[in-house]
Amino acid sequence: MDITSWQFLALIAVTLTVYILLPQKYRWTALLAASIVFYAAGGAAAMAYLLVTSVTTYFCARCIDALAAKRANLDAAEKKATRPAFDRKRHILVAAACLINFGMLFAVKYFDGVIALVTHGQGPALGLIVPVGISFYIFQSVGYVIDVSRGKARAERNYLKYLLFVSFFPQMVQGPIDRFGHLHPQLMEGRRPTADNARDGIQLMMWGFFKKLVIAGRAGTVVNAIYSDAGAYPGSAIAFAVLMYTIELYCDFSGGIDIVRGTAEIFGIDMAENFKRPFFATSLAEFWRRWHITLGAWMRDYVFYPLSLSRAFAAIGRFSRKHINGTVGRILPTSLATFIIYFIIGIWHGANLTYLAYGFYNGGIITLSIILAPFYGRVRKALRVNEESGLYRAFCVVRTFFVVFVGRYFVRAPWLKMSFVMLKRTVCDFYISALWPTVTGLGMTLSDLAVVLAGFAVILAFELIEERGVNIRESLAKRGFFVQWAAMVLPLLVILLLGVLGGGGGGEFIYGRI
Repeated sequence: MDITSWQFLALIAVTLTVYILLPQKYRWTALLAASIVFYAAGGAAAMAYLLVTSVTTYFCARCIDALAAKRANLDAAEKKATRPAFDRKRHILVAAACLINFGMLFAVKYFDGVIALVTHGQGPALGLIVPVGISFYIFQSVGYVIDVSRGKARAERNYLKYLLFVSFFPQMVQGPIDRFGHLHPQLMEGRRPTADNARDGIQLMMWGFFKKLVIAGRAGTVVNAIYSDAGAYPGSAIAFAVLMYTIELYCDFSGGIDIVRGTAEIFGIDMAENFKRPFFATSLAEFWRRWHITLGAWMRDYVFYPLSLSRAFAAIGRFSRKHINGTVGRILPTSLATFIIYFIIGIWHGANLTYLAYGFYNGGIITLSIILAPFYGRVRKALRVNEESGLYRAFCVVRTFFVVFVGRYFVRAPWLKMSFVMLKRTVCDFYISALWPTVTGLGMTLSDLAVVLAGFAVILAFELIEERGVNIRESLAKRGFFVQWAAMVLPLLVILLLGVLGGGGGGEFIYGRI
């Protein structure tokens, strides 16, 4: 079920009505029923994957919790004596949850690609369909098991209540990857939604629909055409397609998250923030702290910290400090862990070599930036650069956007060789006179381009206001009734005229099957 469809809006309306009518302690059942209906619309196979994840992580967490409860009744000496056995058992259970679920994720997303790569297309293929949102609910569920193992959460005893946490219907398309301690209590609380919840949720949904239907749909037309056969187009058209893809991806992904968070807010549920004005980042590392925030936080808490604090990395740290002089020796373990994180993020996008190159590209630049930070500092000091000036910040923002822009050559290309062909043609075959005839020949009109650029400029303008410390939604909430509702009616008219009726587009989200 598409979250930009009338069916999804109808599901929200019906669920909200039942949710309000039910007694408070049973309201979670309305959300669970809606979640099952939403995901069952994707077919029996999609439901089967969801049930495998929910059942395995539920029982692994319950077993860990039972072991911890049994150990809690022991005295201090017995706790100390039984600690190794307890740690071994909980680690086995965490490993089992990871192997089952990430193994399933590998089979669904990567098996055919890896076999085709190794056998040059001659090997067997499973032909499995990637269900909507599988990466997101697997990451969220495995994170829950790890939190229970670490004592940060108690295992949920009621399987159906836990199933709601795994399958909460707004987030099933593309996240965010929320934490059990943040989302689950809100799902169970069942507090009555208010008019303010409805207003704020609808406003956020309208913003998401604007991004997806008005901007992303238009930008995607030329992107799909040029990326499918980039070697046939001049460098200027390729660069234009990469720019359109950069805009499309942000509006598609962040727009979907706005719809998801707005839907949850209608029910009085606050979901984790996933984007924080990434195009105002002053470095690539900061960009990733602002882009897909919940994935970055997941990688930090469940991969980066365990790696950095492991015995192996401690040994690497001792070795590097002893045998490598200067900054490199001190930061090598941290830089290596950072590089591994971005390599994993590259793999997370898919099994194609382009995604691996994308991970290497981001990890390499960030690692190199860490190593060269002292040198950059000396250069800025020698040039007497005022790092607090607006001009220097603007330079850093533009520089970061350029680095992100180049990375988009890899992540969207159908295969790795094509990425380098596109880069080469952009540099060596950049004829601006060939741009517009090529673009119009692929279906983008001048009005489409105007809508995309003007719409994206509006987004950046609002984000710039918030970047300067103004909370637009709070400011709107202090205005009168007509101003508040005009903030929903005006975007609705724009969405209807330019999106639903005027040549925009909905369709599947780019990250929907990642």
